Amino acid sequence: MSRSASADLASVRTLAELLQWRVAVTPHGEAYRQFDPARSAWSGVTWQVFGERVARFARALVALGLQRGDRVALLLPNTLDAVTVDQAVLALGCVPVPMHAIDNPASIAYILADSGATLLVADTKEQWQAIAATGAVPATLRHVVLRECDKTPEAGSPAVLSMDVWLARGETAAVAESLEGPGEEDLATLVYTSGTTGKPKGVMLTHRNVLANVKAIQQHLAPRADDLFLSFLPLSHTFERTCGYYLPIACGACVAFARSVQHLPEDMRTVRPTILVSVPRIYERVYAKVQAMLEASPAKHRLFAWAQAVGWRRFCRAQKLPLEQGGSALVDALAWPLLSRLVAKPLLAQFGGRLRVAVSGGAALSQPIAQTFLGLGLPIVQGYGMTESAPVVAANTPEDNDPATVGRPLPGVEVRIGENKELLVRGPNVMRGYWKREEDTARALADGWLHTGDQAAIENGRVRILGRVKEIIVTSTGEKIAPVDLEMAIVADPLFEQAYAFGDDRPFIACMVVLGREPWERLARGLGLDPADPASLQAPAAVHAALERIKELTKGFPYYAQPRAVALTLEPWTVENGLITPTLKLKRNNLVARYGDGIERLYRR
Repeated sequence: MSRSASADLASVRTLAELLQWRVAVTPHGEAYRQFDPARSAWSGVTWQVFGERVARFARALVALGLQRGDRVALLLPNTLDAVTVDQAVLALGCVPVPMHAIDNPASIAYILADSGATLLVADTKEQWQAIAATGAVPATLRHVVLRECDKTPEAGSPAVLSMDVWLARGETAAVAESLEGPGEEDLATLVYTSGTTGKPKGVMLTHRNVLANVKAIQQHLAPRADDLFLSFLPLSHTFERTCGYYLPIACGACVAFARSVQHLPEDMRTVRPTILVSVPRIYERVYAKVQAMLEASPAKHRLFAWAQAVGWRRFCRAQKLPLEQGGSALVDALAWPLLSRLVAKPLLAQFGGRLRVAVSGGAALSQPIAQTFLGLGLPIVQGYGMTESAPVVAANTPEDNDPATVGRPLPGVEVRIGENKELLVRGPNVMRGYWKREEDTARALADGWLHTGDQAAIENGRVRILGRVKEIIVTSTGEKIAPVDLEMAIVADPLFEQAYAFGDDRPFIACMVVLGREPWERLARGLGLDPADPASLQAPAAVHAALERIKELTKGFPYYAQPRAVALTLEPWTVENGLITPTLKLKRNNLVARYGDGIERLYRR
């Protein structure tokens, strides 16, 4: 069903209609922008050109014999091709199954089988070969299309095509003008949660779920048609799909696709986005680099600390938040122009210098980092959500921003606190359920509310996340501690790249930390240790120095929550070694299995 320019967003009922409506309303507006290596320049496409491109891809899907409701697995980086395939799949009433490119091949093969995908669209031949090598490719998979493939591999089962050949075959396919698109209760996507334990579960999100969330976010945060988004979070992440992909279609904004995470600093300075959708890790990296730079200059360190303190007081006054320490508003106002020029503006320039909104979601942002950036003028707004809620439940706004919370619930979303302080959510954005998992669905949606698994408090209308229900540490003395809060406090120091706190049924809290290589080299040399010698990580001087830093970082916690022992490692925890999920959450059971002997030694000491 086509959508005319006279219709409004409120009347749009599916994601397929959303794109049709956008093309009709602003056909000549810039839709997407990406870097062209051949020209060493950024190039863009209009909504009209994008719509024509989607139609071409839809014809290619029809030529493969896809039927309404078929699942199409997507294993693509953030590019124009990725969103084009996604929209073509939606236009035919099929179901995109986005997958994490960094996930391991066995997990991808499992998702292909569990979803019953008939088509896989992947990036490279190497990706497909790794999946095929698992020997677990399901019989339901009939076709594989590869975006980067030098030639068409031999036909087999499944049949493998290069994207160019696939599109060429589709040129002769006929797509009926009266093609019936999806209904609002049809599946818009099947997203597999990465899961910190067990096999991933497929979250069923309908067109109604996703559009309800898009419309509520637009009402809450008010993005504009002249905004420019920079997209770098994987489109397999529901946070990016809704906030960084479908939301810009709704408001008519342009999305620029970053070349890679490695190129992100340069791309931010070049593209100069006005809206950035990010996870805390990006802000943590910038903060760590700034702190490392300041270590070399006590004078710069004092200037930065002064600017941060003055800026934070100004932010608190503007937001009517309580001030922990005094300070004259007049003196701060007089000092700020100089501090802004010397400290704040150079920092903001690293993000392009034009950000109106910097969204942080997917995980909690530590308070020291939030206060630093907000104080220096970076408009970070934290939000909360989960894949099962399509995903945003609550969010701060630049005008109503308390970084100790994740903000107020979106319009139309209800929240309440259940047993064990668990946050419960209800609204049109809540999933239909888990794919082929009726018992899991019944537990998650008991009594008509989505059970988030997160502990929370609702204070003055704002939601404050306390920790995971299942991750709360209970020591042998009966004290309860949320490990995520501790871990966030610890990684605020550039020395610590990752942290894992533990202590269930133990007399005290301890932790394991992954050290940043450059800060570790500086620390080791200062202690007279050889940073290249693995034994140095267990040297009493190194352990003591790290523990003293951790005590300082966690001094705001109750005494019983402060780690009293630490183990050091340089081995990063990655998706590949099975210690974190693709969304960067710790796999705590796997960490226990990997480091169990070391953990026992900490408590024996």
